Amino acid sequence: MDRGFYHFQFLAAVVTAQAHFITRLKAKAHYEVQQVFTETNTCKDALIRLGTKRKNAPQLTVRLIQVRFGRTWYGYLTSVTNPQQLPPFVVADLYRRRWCIEEAFATVKRLLALSYLWTSSLNGIQLQIWATWLFYAVLVDLADAVADEVGLSFQRVSLEMLYRSLYNFTVAHHKGLAEHPVKYFAAPENQDLRVIKPIHKPPDKLDFSPFPKPT
Repeated sequence: MDRGFYHFQFLAAVVTAQAHFITRLKAKAHYEVQQVFTETNTCKDALIRLGTKRKNAPQLTVRLIQVRFGRTWYGYLTSVTNPQQLPPFVVADLYRRRWCIEEAFATVKRLLALSYLWTSSLNGIQLQIWATWLFYAVLVDLADAVADEVGLSFQRVSLEMLYRSLYNFTVAHHKGLAEHPVKYFAAPENQDLRVIKPIHKPPDKLDFSPFPKPT
């Protein structure tokens, strides 16, 4: 959750509902450290008591994970108090991936043209929204299948180039040169379609250890 949802009653309600959250630590937040799990030059992980004893303001027992990227430290809060269940670097990685939601809206509006309405009638608008998101879901499933076929992560598949390359598959299919879209897009001879994103910089290997050691 973004820091805009940082509200003690709301976070307490999430925990009461037996769910969990990850969010950013607000500046000048008051907390007391109860137990330190990890403390290195790139990662700090501790169990804290968040908040002050005020009327109708609950205190929360959460984990504070601080990860250094470059010269800057970033603080994350999670209600998952066991590092073996959710390692500290995984917390930071999951929070970073929340941006995928914004990317989904950008893809639907820009690539699939949902920013333009075909009609002014309520029924027509609802049909357009439903059909566009349905097609987006099919496109994501196709991208996921292509990623599995080539043995890469879903993030390595370009939804935009996959969408634009459907025309190439249709032409090849009509000529009897292709039968299945997944096999077609995963074939080495079709990599010039740029469905698979090129690697400009190898991604950093994610540390899954619950108690990271100093680097």
